[in-house]
Amino acid sequence: MISIPALYSCFLAHRRIGTDTRNIAEDSLFFALKGGNFNGNKFAGDALKKGAAYAIIDESEYYIDDRTILVYDVLSTLQDLAKYHREQLKTIVIALTGSNGKTTTKELMHHVLSSQYETLSTTGNLNNHIGVPLTLLQLEEKHTHAIIEMGANHCNEIEMLCRIAQPNFGLITNIGKAHLEGFGGEEGVAKGKTELYYYLYQTKGVVFVNRHEVKTVKYSSHNTCIYFSATPGDDKMASLISASPKIEFELEGKNYISALGGTYNFNNILSALAVGKYFGIEAEKMGQAIASYRPLNMRYQWVEWKSNKVLLDAYNANPDSMNAALKNFDSLHAANKIVVLGDMFELGVDAKDEHQVVVNAMADYNFEEVLVCGDFFESTTLLNGVKAFKTFDEIKEYFISRNYDEKTILIKGSRAMQMERLLT
Repeated sequence: MISIPALYSCFLAHRRIGTDTRNIAEDSLFFALKGGNFNGNKFAGDALKKGAAYAIIDESEYYIDDRTILVYDVLSTLQDLAKYHREQLKTIVIALTGSNGKTTTKELMHHVLSSQYETLSTTGNLNNHIGVPLTLLQLEEKHTHAIIEMGANHCNEIEMLCRIAQPNFGLITNIGKAHLEGFGGEEGVAKGKTELYYYLYQTKGVVFVNRHEVKTVKYSSHNTCIYFSATPGDDKMASLISASPKIEFELEGKNYISALGGTYNFNNILSALAVGKYFGIEAEKMGQAIASYRPLNMRYQWVEWKSNKVLLDAYNANPDSMNAALKNFDSLHAANKIVVLGDMFELGVDAKDEHQVVVNAMADYNFEEVLVCGDFFESTTLLNGVKAFKTFDEIKEYFISRNYDEKTILIKGSRAMQMERLLT
């Protein structure tokens, strides 16, 4: 079996990593990962034929020649290699997790830090036990900072990711009702997310803490903290002028407008500003970086659809983010508002109640029409004006038949619902 230092020498000669032969890069290292429905070992030969320099496998029957490297376990080898690579560099690593807003905060932080430093951040949603190692292996000596997003749906996952990434700093956006099923309830969510705090306490790292988030303040009490807020005091970062339709904020005497909207996104902006300030970036440079950010990937993304304006916030959903999105949408100064929601997943025994709460909340709003879709929403007790559809095909047929014109439409749901398909 090859040692990690020996494999690292191989990696330095072939810096690109591949895990999928459908897009394997020339002169790369192919890691034959396995999952519930696939076995990457079977594709080692294909990877080599397509130009990979080496294929790392863990089943000897797929050994071909000296271009195949046999290890005990491909996944743990990938993780160990990423950990070893991280240890060779002086890059400052900032770990980021939370129930809501992780990716938006990561992107904002990247914009701010990149205005002055060579910064690497997690691409897309590569924030799990595979994605974090793949991100770390993209680090180069030129990178002074790295923002590593960490997702989790059960306890001990953040702890494991921290052992690989070895962050110097950490930030938890918030602790809420996400992945309740995997974590075993809200207490489990808090325990799982704050594994980042515990790691940084043990390693004498530093955490950034939003004073407005009661739970993160509570759970970080033993850590070395950099506090930030929007209220008068030593830790004030910026002032919110308006959150609708776009966030306008004041930073050291100058006003800036973000493409984002909603008070919940202002918290994400505060996080990015706090990190930037700590690392010595001038306020004007930070404000301009925030203003230049354009949300993509169905996270508070405004799109034109026919004659309608659509707020596409369909990348994911949980009770907290759903509630925040509805409140923000209600506050928008726009007429003819349509709400289209898909089921929220991974809520366990709370699923039925949490979907009913969302439906009941519609009584507080004055939306022109509310459409909900999925097994959970379809089983709720509906209010007048709320239409439920069991399947996506049913809601899409109705949605298209309405021939909406000059409407403002919110589309939101869990990733598995793929509610963005309404627009195709």
